[in-house]
Amino acid sequence: MDPERRASLLGAKLRALVAAGWPGDRSDERIEGTFPGGATVRAGRTGWVLAEDDPHRSLGPALAWARQREVDDLHLLVERDAGLLSRRAGQFARPVSVWSIEDAAVRPAPPAPLAPRIAAPGAARAAADLLRAAGLDVVEEHGRITGEVQGLEVARVAVDADGTARVEIGVGRHDREAFAMLHAGRDPAEALRSVVETVDAHRRPGAPAHPLNRLAAPRWLRSRLVEQPHLVGAAELRPVEGLVERSGVKESVPEGAVGVDVGGGPVVVVASIGIDLDLVPTAADLRLAHAPSARLVLAVPERDAHPVTRALAAALAEPAEVVALPGDWRG
Repeated sequence: MDPERRASLLGAKLRALVAAGWPGDRSDERIEGTFPGGATVRAGRTGWVLAEDDPHRSLGPALAWARQREVDDLHLLVERDAGLLSRRAGQFARPVSVWSIEDAAVRPAPPAPLAPRIAAPGAARAAADLLRAAGLDVVEEHGRITGEVQGLEVARVAVDADGTARVEIGVGRHDREAFAMLHAGRDPAEALRSVVETVDAHRRPGAPAHPLNRLAAPRWLRSRLVEQPHLVGAAELRPVEGLVERSGVKESVPEGAVGVDVGGGPVVVVASIGIDLDLVPTAADLRLAHAPSARLVLAVPERDAHPVTRALAAALAEPAEVVALPGDWRG
């Protein structure tokens, strides 16, 4: 659909929802506006945001919009992920109302409980030894075991219906399929070592621009912080899975690690590259899931330590610390 046409339709949808849900709330003063993948309406210091696209990543952008427009009473309206957003909204000192859109009406969304962690099958854990032997970092997330080089997944363990585990090599699904066809019968250990050498040559400071050093940048930064935790004032760190599974290697989202700081206390570190408006809500949710009483540190390159990130970090009920890494974050 034409972007202008879609924006107009989303504006009309939000206008109708606000008129039905808040019929007497200064309807004559309402000002309509735009929002990426949604729409906004505000009246005085009250504002409504409709998040149609990627709703689970909409709380940070909605908070940034409210801050810019001096909105104190924020209402976020979504058709999906309302419970997750309500849980994340509860981490902020100033309340945010999250509403679920159901049958052209809105209902308050209660916070969703944290989902139980899914463990990888035992057969997959046994096959992970092949990844370690090739020099890969073994990561277990959402019931799946993968092998990474500087944060980039280059192999994963697949378990067939009969319980047999096998290692698939490649960056992303299409690359794994192509690798299987082109290298059928090749010794997996030798193939893994070759892939590690290729990726490692690109994923290092000073390497020429290449897809292999543009993908999964936040995971690359997390990998470096796990190796050098002192960069963020930690004594030790280990990676933890996100609460929403990535759609693939091309999706760039904040990545978390937990550990102990130099003072011996618990710490949660969340790495991000670029100005990600949803960094703070995502990081607060990671802390809630993995170490609720821990210090929360947001690690970003110096150029990405934007004032809006610092403002949102300070707006948490338990504020986060922003650590700006100088120079080339890759090393």
